[in-house]
This record gives sequence, structure tokens and C-alpha cells, in this order.
Amino acid sequence: MRIVVDVSPLSHPRTGIGNYIRGSLAGLETAAAGRHELVAFAPTSLRGPAAIRRALDGIPVGQRLLPLPASHALRTLWSRAGRPPVEVLAGRLDAFLFSEWMYPAQRAGVRATVFHDLVPLRHPEWCTARTVSMHTRKAQHAARTCDLVIANSAFTAADLRGLLGIEDDRIVVVPPGLAPGLGPDGPHAELGDAAVLGLGTIEPRKNIARLVEAWRLLDGEVDLVLAGGEGWGDRPDLADSRIRRLGYVPDEDIARLYRGAAVLCYPSLYEGFGMPIVEAMACGTPVVASAHPSLDEACGDAAVRVDALDPASIAAGLREALARRDELVPLGLEHAARFDWAHAGGAILGALEARA
Repeated sequence: MRIVVDVSPLSHPRTGIGNYIRGSLAGLETAAAGRHELVAFAPTSLRGPAAIRRALDGIPVGQRLLPLPASHALRTLWSRAGRPPVEVLAGRLDAFLFSEWMYPAQRAGVRATVFHDLVPLRHPEWCTARTVSMHTRKAQHAARTCDLVIANSAFTAADLRGLLGIEDDRIVVVPPGLAPGLGPDGPHAELGDAAVLGLGTIEPRKNIARLVEAWRLLDGEVDLVLAGGEGWGDRPDLADSRIRRLGYVPDEDIARLYRGAAVLCYPSLYEGFGMPIVEAMACGTPVVASAHPSLDEACGDAAVRVDALDPASIAAGLREALARRDELVPLGLEHAARFDWAHAGGAILGALEARA
């Protein structure tokens, strides 16, 4: 089989979606073991090919990277127009795995995509109007046309069935794996004697404002470190000398940050999976997380769960995690060890082969 994978999101600083694309492609390459041809494909910005090549360093797959002016607009027009088919730019293919960034038509072969969450459909109030429009269009298109729909969690799979009516036989659940370098051994970020780490874009769904309220209830017991890019919506009050804002943290620094924290607090109101929870556990850091069921698979039985709408509950959870560190760390390490990109790649390849 010639399997073409859309890697367009790797032209930007990596988020969970980009990490899933890179990790699953690495897992696919391992699983294919020379039996199939893998091609990383992207109509991308003029600077995109260089960024994508850096992201794919060490993954021996073919590359078909097409630098274009106004690439975002062109991808959108291409997807909506339904022509030309992807084979015109990507060449012959037996399977096409497309990302959230585009959904061009194709002549033949298995048509597949990955869903990381359905936030724009389930909770449009937490998204910009543009995000809702773009993701709704892609979701409805995938529901109509895809032979295979990969969900990153059983929770996302349930949303695919309930919100889009996608049949069970088209859905395969493939959780993400851990990136290399995420483990308890290695350098630590210097965050002080005890610091709570909050990780996530500043936006309503990530619930950073209630994390800050909860931290203030601790009355100086620990510092607060916030990492993540600027988003949208109301900004929490961060005017406190004991709150450190780090902004976007690149992948190469994230393990140091986890190891340096006394606890990760992840009070998100809704996720498709919640991979930072697993990453922190892999680095030996206790986790406090929202009790929302969308985080059940990431947490397992190894996190302290809290009512994310109640700052007092979050504060109590932080105290509990700090007190139970010796118990939570080994539980987290054991749980995190289950998430492996080689296994994920094998599952994706098996699903593609079954439909070829």
C-alpha cells in the first residue's frame, strides 16, 4: 500500500494535534516495516517545508511538501471545491489519512481521518465562530465520506456516534502515545521548592481562571506556574508576584517543566483525551484533574479528581496530591507506560489494511 498522511499542522508550533500526527506517523513507519510506502504530504506555507522536515527528523518516510502562498486559504478552497482530487498533488495512493486542516476529495483508496475532540459541536460557546464553522464543516464531511474514522479516546468515539451518527464499524479508537524523552529521569526546571503547574492555552475551556482562584485559597503554600499560549476570551487575574507566566513551551522543554513541578493541575472542562495528564505522570509528577468523564482515560486511577467548577474542590485536590505524592507517583508511572506510539501505529495500520 501507498499510504499518504497529511502533515500540514506540523508547519506550526506543535500542539496535541501535531504531536499525534508525528507520533502516529512514527508508529506507522515502525508497523509497516518496509511492507508499505508511507508519504508525508502537505500543501503548506512558503516556510512550512523546513518546519515540517524538522518535525519529522528521524522518521524515514517519503515527503511531498508543496510550498504555496496563502496556503491556508488555498487548503480551505480546495476542500470546499471538491476538486482536484488529492492524487493530483500527492500522487497515486491506496489510503489517505487527512488532518483537521483540510479534506480534499480523492479518486480511490481508503479515506480516513482522526478526530481529537468534538468541542466545537458539543460546546460552541467555548470556541470562536470561525473555529465552529471550520470544524463543523470538516466533521460533517468526514461523517459522509470516510471509510475509517480514528478517535483518540472512547469518549471521542461516543461523541462521533452521538453527534455525527457515525457507525461503529467505521470507528477505531487509537489513544496517543508518549513522546521520546518523557520520563522521570533527566533535568528539572527550577520552579522553586513547591510549584503547581497549570498547562493550557488561556481560553474558557481550559478553566485557568478557576485554577488561579483555587491557588489563592492555598494562601501561599505553593507557587503557581502557568504554561501555554494566548488564546481568547476573558483573561484571569494574574496580578501576583508568585504567579509565573511562561507562555508557549516547546516540546524539548516540556519534560523539564513536568519534572520541576510539585503537581500538575489540569482542571479542563472538556477534552478529547487530555495528554498532558499522561505526560506529567510519565515524568513522575502527581496530577490533579477535572472529574469530567472526558478525562477518565487519561487519568485512569492515578490522579486526584476534582469538581472543576468549584475552586475550593480544586484547592482541596491540590493539598491531597501534595500529601499523597509517594503513593501517586508510582501509580502514575505505571498508568503512563500503557501509552505507546508503536502500538498506536500498529492499530492504525491494521485498520487501514482491513479496509483496503
